[in-house]
Amino acid sequence: MKAAEVALGSGERGALEAMLRAEGIYSSQLAAWRLQFARGESGLVSRTPGRKPKLNAKDRELLAITKKNEVLQRKLRIANALIELQKKAHELLGLALPEPEEES
Repeated sequence: MKAAEVALGSGERGALEAMLRAEGIYSSQLAAWRLQFARGESGLVSRTPGRKPKLNAKDRELLAITKKNEVLQRKLRIANALIELQKKAHELLGLALPEPEEES
């Protein structure tokens, strides 16, 4: 930023643009740095590359729990259907089903 101020202070026409080209900097980057400096932010802010995640950690956890719940409900429906099938098979074969033990 100091070099940009010096280029502006020189009074030469196109000095700032020439300095930006020489350094490989876009004018929008310089404007962003000036705003950061005015806000009191120091240095460049590092960002992780790539897209921003659509869901935050809480939403991802909720989605995972919901999927797990759906899987467990499906397994429960299958288990209940198998139990009903076993009961019908016992009825057809005339076998007595063991009585469930009562918990005390």
